[in-house]
Amino acid sequence: MKYKVLGAAVCICAILLSIAAPLLEGGARGRVHQHLTASVKEDDAQDTGVFSTHLPLVEIDTGGVEIPGKAILGENGMPVSYTTAADGTDSITAHIDIVDNETTYNHMGDTPTVSSDIEIHVRGNSSRTFDKSSYSLRLMKEDGTNNPQQIMGMDAHHEWVLHGPYLDKTLLRNYMWYNIGGEIMDYAPNVRFCEVILNGVYQGVYVMLENITAGSDGARLNMTVSAKRNTFSGYLLRLDRGTDLPIKQIDTFTYYTKRTQQVINIVYPGISNLTPEIAEEIRQDFSDFEKALYSYDYDNEKYGYAAQIDVESFIDYFLINELTCNYDAGWLSTYIYKDTSGLFRMCLWDMNSACDNYQESQTEPQSFQMQNCLWYFMLIKDEDFTEALIDRYWQLRKTWFDEDYLNRYIDETVAYLGDAVERNYSVWGYSFGSEYNMLLPEERNPRSYEESVEQMKDFLSARIAWMDANIDTLRQYSADSKVKKFNENAN
Repeated sequence: MKYKVLGAAVCICAILLSIAAPLLEGGARGRVHQHLTASVKEDDAQDTGVFSTHLPLVEIDTGGVEIPGKAILGENGMPVSYTTAADGTDSITAHIDIVDNETTYNHMGDTPTVSSDIEIHVRGNSSRTFDKSSYSLRLMKEDGTNNPQQIMGMDAHHEWVLHGPYLDKTLLRNYMWYNIGGEIMDYAPNVRFCEVILNGVYQGVYVMLENITAGSDGARLNMTVSAKRNTFSGYLLRLDRGTDLPIKQIDTFTYYTKRTQQVINIVYPGISNLTPEIAEEIRQDFSDFEKALYSYDYDNEKYGYAAQIDVESFIDYFLINELTCNYDAGWLSTYIYKDTSGLFRMCLWDMNSACDNYQESQTEPQSFQMQNCLWYFMLIKDEDFTEALIDRYWQLRKTWFDEDYLNRYIDETVAYLGDAVERNYSVWGYSFGSEYNMLLPEERNPRSYEESVEQMKDFLSARIAWMDANIDTLRQYSADSKVKKFNENAN
């Protein structure tokens, strides 16, 4: 079996983690879980009327200018376009101050830990229609060049995302699953809770998180590019709805053979370092991988997929998204990258709709879906991949997928947020009202914060029980008859 050595190593790690995981105070990989590691702070401005919080405080000043990127809805209630800045562009210049005191609460007017000009715009897809916006930030110097800064203990970079949980009434999903994903996989974006004030007006609880991109000195993904020399070591791609920049949109094997209607974009290198030559080399390289995956020799150790991917990464991505029923994964908001190791890996993104939080319909916990996704459609046909996936599930069930551990993670995070939850819903609490139903059917909508948390716990309990009883059924997708039928139809 091609994964025998890998499996033995994973088993040893799993045994050690099975003892340690429920007792972890921080991350086994050096991952910082803010709710576990944050210091206890003293509220030295209590009852003074000055806004104070134990969470990092983010203050954004646009000079009263509206941040562009909000959806403009048509008669059918669907977005037809997006707001722009006065000059027609999709972003504006503003200023950000971040207060993150070590021992005392954070207040408006405190000396900021980070202060920078920024380029800002509303981000997201369906979330652009939400009342509470999320934002993309680029920290920059006065001359407009990048201004990398450490933020809330995360490694220095100039690109950040301020995610505003709104559809997710628990406020927890992205924070929780990026952190757990970062323990399981090589990388998932680091995250920190904070509270945001925009032009002097309180906006609620937000999650500051790393953009998926390359970084310096070991931060984020380990990739480099030189446009001057037309060289690069690794690249990052996104499977989604496409882009308006032709050079970033690549016509890969699965797209031009119509195995997917989604488009793959080059995320890294960015547009300033992306030459036509580099774009073409990336297109050819990724198409070669997809051709190998969809070939008759897809399971061949030398010519197939196994020589080109980090198998563990693809397995863990599959299992995390299956456990949470995060079924945009593999079709939309899907990141795949090749770093300096020369192997492809997957990266988690956008867990906002996970755990039965899709707007359009209820996600029943009694099914598997990831095996139908673009690359997994072929991976699951390999018996070795399927066996490794099932083995890995049972290993994770003893650690990061343990139900008691997940419930404790939720409870401890809610306790850490404390009165910030009440402050958040002093602004957005109307969204719990019966006349304001974001989820269909209507009975899925929680009517309180406590109910939203219990809903997520109940879903995870039902999901874990069903996966325990049915994980072995994934073998049907790599059964001899199924593979033979596929190969006959494909040739």
